[in-house]
Amino acid sequence: MFKCAVTGEPVTGSADAVYEDGEWISFNYLMQCAEGENLEGDEPSEMQYLESQADSSTLRRYHILDDLVNVAKDYLSVTGRHLPIYGELGELYGEIKYGIKRHAMYNEGSDGKLGKEVVEIKTISPFKSTISVMVKKAGDFTKLLLVKIDEDFEFHSKLFDRTELKSGGAKFAIAKWGDEEDLNE
Repeated sequence: MFKCAVTGEPVTGSADAVYEDGEWISFNYLMQCAEGENLEGDEPSEMQYLESQADSSTLRRYHILDDLVNVAKDYLSVTGRHLPIYGELGELYGEIKYGIKRHAMYNEGSDGKLGKEVVEIKTISPFKSTISVMVKKAGDFTKLLLVKIDEDFEFHSKLFDRTELKSGGAKFAIAKWGDEEDLNE
């Protein structure tokens, strides 16, 4: 069983914590810090410490993701239209939740690496009526991260091994989310 390096609370892995610099940090702790709570009493909070460090990229990405989601929500509520940002949100979420190290922009065939595994990331946006995606078989990925952003802008994800994908013809493979009740996995 893993534990949060700061609070000691049990974590089950990337479902409820971020793995950063060899330690697990729980999402609960990050959320409390993001809301400005000083969990260390009079001492600077872990959030304040991490924000002061140039290499605290996961925390910065978390803040950016939160800001981008809020902008997308506001834009939708004002205009009735969706921003074309969901693919980027899904990839950023993959970086934060799973520790995926993304490739340089415009790299074809995959989006990043998770350890030694090469990962393709696909996002199902809130307005998409299907719960499956097609991915090019020609890609060099070994894992597929499927990120679903629901109508409340809540994120859900599933990591597939390439061998789990169904054939979608000669050029494509298909990943299906599953049943709607599976969304909370």
